[in-house]
Amino acid sequence: MVENCNFDSIQTENKTMSDYFKTTPNEAGEFGEFGGSYIPEQLQKEMDAITDAYYSISKSHAFISELRSIRKHFQGRPTPVYFCQRLSELVGGRIYLKREDLNHTGAHKLNHCMGEALLAKHLGKKRLIAETGAGQHGVALATAAAYFGLECEIHMGEVDIAKEHPNVVRMKILGAEVVPVPHGLKTLKEAVDSAFEAYLKDPINTIYCIGSVVGPHPFPMMVREFQRVIGIEAREQFLEMTGELPDNVIACVGGGSNAMGIFSAFLKDSECALHAVEPAGLSYKPGEHACTMKFGTPGIIHGFKCKLLQDKDGAPAPIYSVASGLDYPGIGPEHCMLEAQGRVNYVDANDKESIDAFYTLSRLEGIIPALESAHAVAYGMKLAQEKPRESILINLSGRGDKDIDFIVDQYGLPEDETA
Repeated sequence: MVENCNFDSIQTENKTMSDYFKTTPNEAGEFGEFGGSYIPEQLQKEMDAITDAYYSISKSHAFISELRSIRKHFQGRPTPVYFCQRLSELVGGRIYLKREDLNHTGAHKLNHCMGEALLAKHLGKKRLIAETGAGQHGVALATAAAYFGLECEIHMGEVDIAKEHPNVVRMKILGAEVVPVPHGLKTLKEAVDSAFEAYLKDPINTIYCIGSVVGPHPFPMMVREFQRVIGIEAREQFLEMTGELPDNVIACVGGGSNAMGIFSAFLKDSECALHAVEPAGLSYKPGEHACTMKFGTPGIIHGFKCKLLQDKDGAPAPIYSVASGLDYPGIGPEHCMLEAQGRVNYVDANDKESIDAFYTLSRLEGIIPALESAHAVAYGMKLAQEKPRESILINLSGRGDKDIDFIVDQYGLPEDETA
C-alpha cells in the first residue's frame, strides 16, 4: 500500500496521471479504437467550437475559480467518505462509501452539469438541452439552468417519466420543460435520440449537455474532467482515514460518468482493483439486461464508437434494467479502452441482488441508495464475502428518494414492515 507519508511516490503518480489526462483522448477524441466523432458536418463545426472553448475557457483562472466556488458554496463539496460498520460486520471486508448522494440534487450529475452550464454561459448560449433516464441528470441540469438564468429542455422516455415521477416534478419546479419521448422502448436511448434531434434545430443558441461520458468528442473527455473531483477527493480522504489506498474501488456503470469520476484517481495505482458493475437485469437473455461489456461488440451510437449491444442488423438492441439510469445499450469509449487494457474489471449485478442491496444498506446504515448505486453496493457485498480482509470503496453515486415509490409499488416493503 502507498503510505500517507510517501510523498515521492505520490508525486511520481501525480505526474504520470497528469500525462495521462493530457494525452487521453488524442486530438481526434479517440480512446484507442473507441470514441471519436461520427456526426453531420453542420454539427461537427459546433462540436469543434465547443472543443476550442473548453480548452481555452475552462483552463482560465476565472472559470476555475468560479467552478471551485460553486462546488464549495452551492454543491456542498467535498462529499465525505463513510465507513459502513454494520454492513461490514454483516458481509465481511471493510466497506466504505463515497457519499455522492450528499452532493446537491442527490447525485454526482451536478458535477458536470454546473461545469457545462458555466461553459455555456461563457459561450453566450441561451438554452441547455439534454436527455435523462433516472431523472438525476435532468434535475441537475435544471438546477444549473436556474442558477445561471438559462432556459432548459429535458427529453425523457415515457417509461422513465412514470418510474421517476418525483424527479419529473423537481425538474418542472426548477423551471425546465420536460419533453416526453413516446417511441421505441421509451427509455434512455430514445431520450438521447430525441434530444439530439432537438439540438440540431438550433445549435447556435443551444448547448447539448450530455449526461455521461458518451457522445461525440469532446463530451466523453469534458464530462470525465468535471467528474474527476470525485476521485481526487476520495483518494485523499481514504488515505487520511486509513493511511493506505483501498484494495478495491467499485462503481455502477451505464454510460459510465460516476465510474470514470472515481476511477480516474486510481488508474495508475496497480494495488487498487477497479470494478465497474453493469446491470444484469432479469437474465442474460437479449432484451432482459444491459451488460454492454459482456455481450456488446464495437459499433457506433449517438456520434461515437464503443462496445454496443446490437441486433442482427447492427442496430442498437433492446435493453432493460430496473435502474433507469443504467439502461443504455452503449458505454463510454474510455471504459471500452480500459476494458481492452485489462485495467478495469467489468462485472454485473442483477435486479434481485440490487433490490436486496437497496434494502440492506437502508436498514443497516440509514442510507437509501439510488437503484443505480445499489448495483455497486450489491457487488461490493458479494466481493466482501469473497475477500473479507480487503478494503472496498464504493461510489454511492446517488440517493434513492426518486426510487422509493417505484420500489414499494413493484416490490413492496419487507414482511416485518407490512405485517
